[in-house]
Amino acid sequence: MTIRVYQDADWNDWLRMSVALFPYPPDEVAAGMRAHHAREDAEVFVAEREDGTLCGFVEVGERSYADGCESTPVAYIEALYVDPDMRRRGIARSLLAAAEAWGLSRGRSEIASDALLDNDASHAVHTNAGYEETDRVVQFRKRLR
Repeated sequence: MTIRVYQDADWNDWLRMSVALFPYPPDEVAAGMRAHHAREDAEVFVAEREDGTLCGFVEVGERSYADGCESTPVAYIEALYVDPDMRRRGIARSLLAAAEAWGLSRGRSEIASDALLDNDASHAVHTNAGYEETDRVVQFRKRLR
């Protein structure tokens, strides 16, 4: 398994995994991917199987602010995914390490991330990779007419 920077030929695998990760229509997911890839302050790293297909990715970018961080801007994990058949092999940790190295190369002293409150698997991945929980939030909304 190899961790490397995304290449345009990886689009179909990145889209497949992003659709598996995000609960949005595929066209909305693809639009978000294109927007992330177009950013100058962002990168995508992929995990490549021995047969050349992809089994995971991490999207990292910069944010001007992240809860619990003391510096600005910070590197930020925008998305992290590993195919179910390849989980529990250290791939997510390797993807996070690539994102962290990217942040360091840009002069960032902190990296942040988030996960849904009930995503215990993601919490474990982050904790095992050395991330510390800084806060828990319940968000609310109300539609206005």
